[in-house]
Amino acid sequence: MAPLLQAVNIRLSSPEAEYTSYTGEIDPDWLVSRSVPNGGYILALLVNACIQYQSTSSHRDPIHVTAHYLTTSVPSHFEIRVRIVKTGHTFTNLTTELYQRVWCPPLENLTFDDAYFQTQETLIITAHQIFGNNSASPQASTRGLTLAPPSSYARRLPLYTHPSTAVVRPGRSVWKFQSHITIAPDPQILAKNAHDHPNRTSAPTIGGEGLEWGAWLTFQNKSDKITPTSLAFLADVFKHMPGLMPPSERPSLGRSWFPTIVLSLEFKAPIPSSSATHARRTVGLYSSGKFLNDGRHDGYVEVWTAPCDIGEGKEIPGWREKQVCIAVAKQMASIIPIEVNMKRGKNEIKL
Repeated sequence: MAPLLQAVNIRLSSPEAEYTSYTGEIDPDWLVSRSVPNGGYILALLVNACIQYQSTSSHRDPIHVTAHYLTTSVPSHFEIRVRIVKTGHTFTNLTTELYQRVWCPPLENLTFDDAYFQTQETLIITAHQIFGNNSASPQASTRGLTLAPPSSYARRLPLYTHPSTAVVRPGRSVWKFQSHITIAPDPQILAKNAHDHPNRTSAPTIGGEGLEWGAWLTFQNKSDKITPTSLAFLADVFKHMPGLMPPSERPSLGRSWFPTIVLSLEFKAPIPSSSATHARRTVGLYSSGKFLNDGRHDGYVEVWTAPCDIGEGKEIPGWREKQVCIAVAKQMASIIPIEVNMKRGKNEIKL
């Protein structure tokens, strides 16, 4: 049971003429329904590869990444290929591709010794990443305009509860990685999804707030901490819009898997150092969804700093003003019966 920072370990392979290669193993703990890796966890591997690749450059910090999930992966060996598209004064643009070997359709009279030759190298995910400088140095803070408290135009932390009084609840039953996290949903945000809440729309309504979810999340293992790599995982840990709808609005929806098709993540602000006002391994998560069409639905996620771990510390006046949004993600996802997820995990074996 590897904690996240160990589960995203990769190693440099021999550089090729066209790209730099990193390899590793997808950890079997970070799965959905015990079969397919969490999309944010896989994105974390890609981000980690670029962080290593850019470690000696002047653009060492991830700024933005957009990933397209072309097919599912399962726990096994992988290769990530990194290429530079362009290096400018402010940003470096890179592409990353994750490959695994996948079983081909079986042939008649296939023997065990022939099994390896029935696999083919398959592109699983492709991503475009932008790197730059996202440091907390005084010099960096003067580079551009920033909107933050106490400005009345700045967005504040959207969670109502304080982590010290938050009530821990089980996560989604399909999250195999539940043993690595503690999660405490915000009841006041969930109450906004009730059928009689003012957020519900009718003919005279202009716009609409959609469905919302929020929670505090703490990594269980004390060796884990909030890093740019872990932010990629955290941006994909939320309750999808279909799961927030009442049964009357989803009469035909059974146990489902919500695979990510496209995920865009922006690293908004530097991650503060651990202190009396910022926890080392806890974040606040807020998500919303507004559109659902033929199974395709959107997900918007904010990742915020936290003043303390869940069930620890105490509420101090002004604590909310000190919290920072460190990442924002948007994704397009689909709805697939959970049985498909489990079948893929059994049949699409990688070598």
